[in-house]
Amino acid sequence: MDFGDILNQWDSEQKKSAKNSKGSQKGIQKSHKKANAPTKEEKEAMRQGYSWEAQMEADNKRHINPMELWLNRYGTVDKDKISDEAKQDELMHNREYLKNLRPEAVLDLHGLTREEAWSKMNSFVTDCARRGFKKIMIIHGKGNHSHGSDPVLGQEVRLFIEQDKRLGSSGHPDRNNGGTGATWVLLK
Repeated sequence: MDFGDILNQWDSEQKKSAKNSKGSQKGIQKSHKKANAPTKEEKEAMRQGYSWEAQMEADNKRHINPMELWLNRYGTVDKDKISDEAKQDELMHNREYLKNLRPEAVLDLHGLTREEAWSKMNSFVTDCARRGFKKIMIIHGKGNHSHGSDPVLGQEVRLFIEQDKRLGSSGHPDRNNGGTGATWVLLK
């Protein structure tokens, strides 16, 4: 008996056993559905125009990427911005730099009464603080034309600066820029 005979014998036995097993399996129900066939829900979604790609995308939108969640919760730090702010703070503490910094806004109080000057200074400082200015100039004059011996508006400006919490350091500019007839003020 050679290999061909063995193969033929095995094949005939397989056919006999298949015939016998068909007769015994008549009572068992067999599904004719394919293994990867769509479910009823999937068929309904396809009928309405949804695809499985769209469904997966919708599912992915419900889940948050852990990296994005962490960034949203804790944020990031801009180190360049921090170093720039530190340089600006250092400059603001340097008295010579502040003295040479040009005023960003100027208010002239010549010819006003004390009450009018106080009201003008209050609205002026409010506007400058809202705009984010750092240094302002208030021109009050030297008091050459006032009736008393002391300049009225100069004292009023000094008092206003001392009482207003939005204002910081102050001083008089050099003689070419007004001298004692003007006062520069730094906003906090």
